[in-house]
Amino acid sequence: MHPAIKGEATISELVEELLVQIGEDPSREGLLKTPHRFEKAIRYLTSGYTKNAQEVLNGAIYEEPYDEMVAVRDIELFSLCEHHLLPFYGKCHVAYIPDGRLIGLSKIPRLVDVFARRLQVQERLTSQIANCLQEVLRPQGVAVVIEAFHLCMAMRGVEKQNAYAITSSMLGVFRKDSRSRSEFMNLIKSDRR
Repeated sequence: MHPAIKGEATISELVEELLVQIGEDPSREGLLKTPHRFEKAIRYLTSGYTKNAQEVLNGAIYEEPYDEMVAVRDIELFSLCEHHLLPFYGKCHVAYIPDGRLIGLSKIPRLVDVFARRLQVQERLTSQIANCLQEVLRPQGVAVVIEAFHLCMAMRGVEKQNAYAITSSMLGVFRKDSRSRSEFMNLIKSDRR
């Protein structure tokens, strides 16, 4: 738990006030523990702020002369839209073409979580994942595609329940070489299960 700054309200206290502001009674039985539950949930959903992405990846980098594409697809992700604090969720697909250095495959989903568990916009999230892998591994290229459903679009505003946002970040050979980009896009097609 993060202590509140002296003189400032805790998250639980702020949520209790929020309940009052929307016309609820925080002393009602069903809401008694809601402020505490919300504080615990929001700390988990934003736990990426306390993690260093490069530290997550270090210790799992191996020298290996492999130079073909490595892809991990359908990585489940959830995040909070920084504009409305509503969730967005979906899948992330990541690939890189090594240049003598590999990373343990389980570290890729961990990296996605580090950046997704912050207040985000999908476009920045996509770039952060790609840029971090490029910086740490120095591969020939990195490709990241995220497909996500945004509750801020479905529940309010335009109220479109079936609209998915798709973002991509292509670095190195994935940006320069259409064959590498096409191979990646073919690998992540959802009909290839």
